[in-house]
Amino acid sequence: MASVAVAMKKRGFNISGSDQNVYPPMSNFLQQNGIKIMNGYNESNLSHNPDLVIVGNSVSRGNPEVEALLNNKLNYCSLPELIKFFFLPGKRSIVVCGTHGKTTTTSIITWILKTAGFNPSYLIGGIPLNLGSGAEFTNSQWFVLEGDEYDTAFFDKRSKFIHYRPEIVVANNLEFDHADIFDNIQQIQTSFRRLFNIVPSRGLILANGDDPNLTPLLDNLFTPTKTFGLQKHCCFRATDIQYQTESTSFIVEKNFFNLPLIGEFNVRNALAAIACAMHLNIPTEIIQQAIKTFKGVKRRSEVLGTFGGRIIIDDFGHHPTAITATIQSLRIKYPEARIIVAFEPRSNTMRRNIFQEQIARSLATADAAVIASVNRADALSPEVRLDVEKLAQDIQRLGKNAVHLPTVDEIINWIILQSRIGDVVCIFSNGSFGNIYQKLISELSTNKAN
Repeated sequence: MASVAVAMKKRGFNISGSDQNVYPPMSNFLQQNGIKIMNGYNESNLSHNPDLVIVGNSVSRGNPEVEALLNNKLNYCSLPELIKFFFLPGKRSIVVCGTHGKTTTTSIITWILKTAGFNPSYLIGGIPLNLGSGAEFTNSQWFVLEGDEYDTAFFDKRSKFIHYRPEIVVANNLEFDHADIFDNIQQIQTSFRRLFNIVPSRGLILANGDDPNLTPLLDNLFTPTKTFGLQKHCCFRATDIQYQTESTSFIVEKNFFNLPLIGEFNVRNALAAIACAMHLNIPTEIIQQAIKTFKGVKRRSEVLGTFGGRIIIDDFGHHPTAITATIQSLRIKYPEARIIVAFEPRSNTMRRNIFQEQIARSLATADAAVIASVNRADALSPEVRLDVEKLAQDIQRLGKNAVHLPTVDEIINWIILQSRIGDVVCIFSNGSFGNIYQKLISELSTNKAN
């Protein structure tokens, strides 16, 4: 929403918006671009009778602004509808979907196309460091979109990516997620299959050939399908993977690539992007240059700096698989360091006890873990809510130091007491986490830690 707001403002629209909690990096991004942010929802925020109201999928009936726009018969649509009807007609759309790696893969594809001179439009659920914003609308025929399987709006329960008119779909992987709207993985597979069914016969579906949850969806399609992965049967395969502390190198179709990101999951993200670029006949040397110069995405293993001798990492990880992969990559990047993690159960899936045991195993791959209280815990009954006390106990039983602490100040004090110079502190949250980043950095910078 924020990225599209800025992109539309650059095209001459007068933009304002409201949200319950606006936090960095998007709050800073909006303010730097001169967009007025109204904190909280109020009917008066629509008193100027805007020409069009874009309704995010986090608001529903009962929200005062939703009620105001319905009662006053204002023109409204969802964000995916805005993109579909205002920006996608006639465009050649590349849609990246999957449980993990969507933002990074979409960012790499966009960067390759920009390096190749395609000047694509793009819509990404984060801020790629190479691009400086998560959305830009250009006159190019190409449009690269991060395709989320989450629902579109309170009035449209289809997945967002259904609206994006794909010519090419890149399917990274598929696991169970979004437990607030999907009951099981079969429902998510149905949504992916619906996406595959709208790719034209002259298009392409690029799918992770190593993922058993995607494989059953690739039969009896009207669209050509190719696979990417690490196994021999994949059409595009990464081999000779070498991990260094600052980069990862690998071979694809006898071509050498060096990626300044760490970990197998980033190799897979880059491989998906490379496969897409090869399909578009982009010269290999241009793809190699783009991969070599890709800087990553904010809040994806983002190094905030070294403070009080501790390396502070900000990561968006909100699924057990992603958390495990991130910690593994930190082990490669910082082989001599202890890894201490702080985890906020904030997403609609992680707030629930669906992954109770899996989260414990993921966090136990670190050396020590502190768990915050469940965000908006009162909205969930104890029967379905993640048990954070049990989570800490389970991690302890796996042989690691772990504790649940209810406040950000207590968590910061625990990190300072438990950590030492040279340690890596990785904070997992897909939200603001009570401004823990700035508070921890401030405390460490005042020389309170040894």
